[in-house]
Amino acid sequence: MKETLLMRKNRKNVLSLTLVTAMILSLFSSAIVSAAPDHQAKPSKPAAPTKIQSYVSAMEPGWNLGNSLDAVGEDETAWGNPRITKELIQQIAKQGYKSIRIPVTWEAHIGEAPDYTIDPAYMNRVQEVVNWALDANLYVMINLHHDSWRWISYMEKDHDHVLARYNAAWTQIANQFKNASSKLMFESVNEPRFTEGGTTDTAVSYRLLDELNTSFHKIVRDSGGKNKTRPLVLPTLHTSSAQADLDALTQTITKLNDPNIIATVHYYGFWPFSVNIAGYTKFNDEVQKDITDTFDRVYDAFVAKGIPVIVGEYGLLGFDQHTGVIEQGEKLKFFEFIGQYLRQKKMTTMLWDNGQHFSRTNFTWSDPDLYNTMKASWKGRSSTAESDLVHLKKGAAIQDQTIKLNLNGNTFKSLAHGSKKLAKGKDYTIRGDVLTLKSSLLTRLTASGNLGVNAKLTAKFNKGANWNLNIITYDTPVLSDVTGTTESFAIPTTFNGNQLATMEATYASGGNAGPQNWTSFKEFSYTFSPDYSRNVIELKPNFFNETNDGEVILKFHFWSGDVITYKITKSGTSVVGKTS
Repeated sequence: MKETLLMRKNRKNVLSLTLVTAMILSLFSSAIVSAAPDHQAKPSKPAAPTKIQSYVSAMEPGWNLGNSLDAVGEDETAWGNPRITKELIQQIAKQGYKSIRIPVTWEAHIGEAPDYTIDPAYMNRVQEVVNWALDANLYVMINLHHDSWRWISYMEKDHDHVLARYNAAWTQIANQFKNASSKLMFESVNEPRFTEGGTTDTAVSYRLLDELNTSFHKIVRDSGGKNKTRPLVLPTLHTSSAQADLDALTQTITKLNDPNIIATVHYYGFWPFSVNIAGYTKFNDEVQKDITDTFDRVYDAFVAKGIPVIVGEYGLLGFDQHTGVIEQGEKLKFFEFIGQYLRQKKMTTMLWDNGQHFSRTNFTWSDPDLYNTMKASWKGRSSTAESDLVHLKKGAAIQDQTIKLNLNGNTFKSLAHGSKKLAKGKDYTIRGDVLTLKSSLLTRLTASGNLGVNAKLTAKFNKGANWNLNIITYDTPVLSDVTGTTESFAIPTTFNGNQLATMEATYASGGNAGPQNWTSFKEFSYTFSPDYSRNVIELKPNFFNETNDGEVILKFHFWSGDVITYKITKSGTSVVGKTS
């Protein structure tokens, strides 16, 4: 995957080209994994509880203070977030979070060789934020963050200088915090990689990471004070969950023979679903199986052997474009499932938040339903449904609508429209896991004739978060002719109450068009994006940069089931769009 500075800034689980290729190949060489039943945590004989496992369990749930002290730039506001305040930290604790990961990038604040002195003002700022978190009774993790790709990744090519700089940084950090509360832990390095100017040989990478982790461990333990027993967090290569990466870190941890070591991996979902590409618009069995397979491996590698695990970052990669890349209901099902599954596996989760989830200024959630779903998963399961969208075609006779519920062990209790509780039998029926909305109710709710969401119904259960059903009146979308350029091309679109799910692009002469041409389905938001306020579908420069001149057939898939075909003709920087 091409890695620009912007992608490095925002795309927290930056996947190497090798990893992406492996994922792509797996989609096809595995003949696409067959549908699997609802996967529960397979029973494993639990390891005897340890003090460090109890420590990690007490950290659940956790939250990342992303794109602040880790920002690559002049200061912590370089990537658009305001300065961190004590009130922000206190508000995170009030949301129910027990731990906070404070990513820190030190590069711009480290002096020249041979001392590599960290700017005292910056060190004091890090300590100020750490102290606020400890005062809020939070467990706290700090690390070397984007230093990983900014300079540590050159270790093979420039071994001695990189190691000296790394050791100097941790020597100073360890000394600064050696008397801090034991609720503070150190993470050796974020998402380690060793590909800049060197080799992609994993054996070499494993050796270099082992060298860093071992050196980090010795520096901290030798610094004295509470650092003699302070919990230390060690990552796999790339913080990956691939079996070979887990095995390599297991060897390091076994060698260190230290009871206060914690392993960490990151997880941003089954890649095609996480960015909405290749037609993976739904939280299907394959997406779910990726979660269970991943964390079954991690559990067996570490937790079952008495080594606790922190999932130091988790979320969906598409969120770095915007949180609407994944349809709301499918997004909620992902977070509901992964939250409860990791709880079963005794792993602590730390939500990646670079400002897109919890406001740093007004302390509200951009998506309260997502927060409620995550919060419920800290203790149990929530019920969901096959979809949160109920589509009714304008002008067609309104009939009863059935929705299959995923009860997840819970019991359906009621259905409401706003503050009004709906009448069972009259407005809806419930039989087992099938909810039926009566035509009379739907007729009443859509009487205005307005296109789009006419009503939101709330299904409540005996436990867990609520599930919302959007009652939508729609008509077939209408796209219009337009002329533009590869830098600015927007198709006028009358959405008619519809929501865009995905887009296909193929050459009229044959073959897939646009980036990642192993699939006709393009990546949502990266190559195309609907703008409902402007009534357009934008095709991004990223799409045209890897599209040949000539005719391209686009197919726009909408959540109502409508598929609209549209033709564009690219000639140099000129683009002409016409309805088919």
